[in-house]
Amino acid sequence: MAKSVIPNAISLLLANPSPDSSSLIPDIVLQVLDLKPTGNRFMFNANDGNLKMKAILPSNLNPEVHSGNIQNLGLIRIIDYTVNDIPNKPEKYLIVTKCEPVSPALEAEIKNEVKTAGSASSATGIILKPKQEMVAKSAAQIVHEQHQNVTRTERKAMSRRVNPLVSLNPYQGNWTIKVSVTSKGNMHTYKNARGEGCVFNVELTDEDGTQIQAKMFNEAARKFYDKFVLGKVYYISKGTLKVANKQFKTVQNDYEMTLNDYSEVEEVAEEAGFVPATKFSFVQIDQLGPYVNKNELVDIVGVVQNVSSTMSIRRKSNNETVPKRDITIADDTKKTVVLSLWNDLATNIGQELLDIADQSPVVVIKSLKVGDFHGVSLSTVSRSAVLINPDIPEAKKLRCWYDSEGKEAAMASIGVGSSPATTYGNRSVYSDRVLLSHITSNPSLGDDKPAFFSIRGYISFIKSDQAMWYRACKTCNKKVTESIGAGYWCEACQKNDDQCNLRYIMIVKVSDASGEAFLSIFNEEAEKIIGCSADELDNLKSQDGEDSPYQLKLKQAIWVPHLFRVSVTQNEYNNEKRQRITARSVVPVDFATESRLLLEDISKMGVSQ
Repeated sequence: MAKSVIPNAISLLLANPSPDSSSLIPDIVLQVLDLKPTGNRFMFNANDGNLKMKAILPSNLNPEVHSGNIQNLGLIRIIDYTVNDIPNKPEKYLIVTKCEPVSPALEAEIKNEVKTAGSASSATGIILKPKQEMVAKSAAQIVHEQHQNVTRTERKAMSRRVNPLVSLNPYQGNWTIKVSVTSKGNMHTYKNARGEGCVFNVELTDEDGTQIQAKMFNEAARKFYDKFVLGKVYYISKGTLKVANKQFKTVQNDYEMTLNDYSEVEEVAEEAGFVPATKFSFVQIDQLGPYVNKNELVDIVGVVQNVSSTMSIRRKSNNETVPKRDITIADDTKKTVVLSLWNDLATNIGQELLDIADQSPVVVIKSLKVGDFHGVSLSTVSRSAVLINPDIPEAKKLRCWYDSEGKEAAMASIGVGSSPATTYGNRSVYSDRVLLSHITSNPSLGDDKPAFFSIRGYISFIKSDQAMWYRACKTCNKKVTESIGAGYWCEACQKNDDQCNLRYIMIVKVSDASGEAFLSIFNEEAEKIIGCSADELDNLKSQDGEDSPYQLKLKQAIWVPHLFRVSVTQNEYNNEKRQRITARSVVPVDFATESRLLLEDISKMGVSQ
């Protein structure tokens, strides 16, 4: 039996955009036009002689294209498909999920020829002889033969229609995806006006490399948390999609998925061939500045220079103690940065790194938060993944660099010699001078990254009953805990000490002609304001009396002018963003310099008039 392009094939596809099973799909043969690679897959125009339609081949058919079985101007039989809208594309696309080659390239593009009555047929394309016997079989016959002599589980898997992630959108009905879990977050609890609950999320990747983030709340979270295992493959259906929140999305997809307790998640057994490669978007250490305090996560590859002991950090939100470990890494920009590992990464991966620290291992870390501690710092989040000496080109290249020249190279922290705008903001207290009202009247300042300014003002209020210091280790200045009868324990140094130091951490109100604001002041800057160390002030506090030396010391610090170099950032407290102003430098007012600045301003005003 001869085979030809079905003249109304595209109309049949549009009339049935998402068939329920392969057995319901009619025998459809189309011509491939303008076949070209796009990303990791091929696109083409499907042609039936009457109509054309843009189409996408799955990446698992790339070998068919490379081998020449599927060719430009050739014919293919559509065995399974979906017709769907692609995000940000105006027209509909044919997503081919399964097909087979029918003919190599023809001499020309097929165009319908209308014949008169009495001819062999009223509308036919170019008639082709089958290349081999299997070409004459219909799609239904092929599926029927495949279903013979297979198990029930295999038959179910063969008949299942799998949708590529790229074809999904919120308006689509039933769908099934086949994905691998490439990232799994921790279970988190939350509390809001509707009560308490729990949530966790996973990142899913299909065999085309497309990713999507899926969230589960409460019953669904408890149902699927243990079921999802990192690296395993699953069929997932009966979920919902919505437009992703750009502020919190972790993958490049316009949509995010929510799985409910009625969603179906089925593990694909013995799926060794389907392991999507992890995709990285590396940022070099000296380029981290623009990412400080932004929601965008970064991937890093670096050589481990130092690994600390495990520390226990108490969270202010729930008073829970979590483990933390700091490591210092470097790359071929000859810059270093401190990276904080949290929770299981601190205890497990961190210990492994500590054991081999003398070998300077190369680490690749996916999904890191960039903070402003010491100018620029890195921190893991729940979805972070750490790979030690991975077999990827970037890690091998860095290993070669370090062994050949990096080992002997002089390294510097990213905060040293970098642009002040992207690190500490350590410019002169006479630059970027503003009034306090400029900061307080702009609540969005510091939203993307820390903003730095200089101000001149007075300490107008110091709350005397606030906790103005903390107990610190005499070696590393980290917070210590008091042990009954055993001195003070430092998690960072992993040792007890009979004594500790007190270090300032206080809030003061600063005023100028335009208004007032609260500033966070730390040890060195606070000593300049108070005029003594925290240990000395603590001794004064123990002396009673209405006009005690402690109260007198605080009064003497009020209404004294200072120049402040401050950073402005955004902190979230009880789901509400608040502006935090921190004094980075405090110096006394040099009235001679201030006078010169005023004269310069006056001269500029005269020129501008």
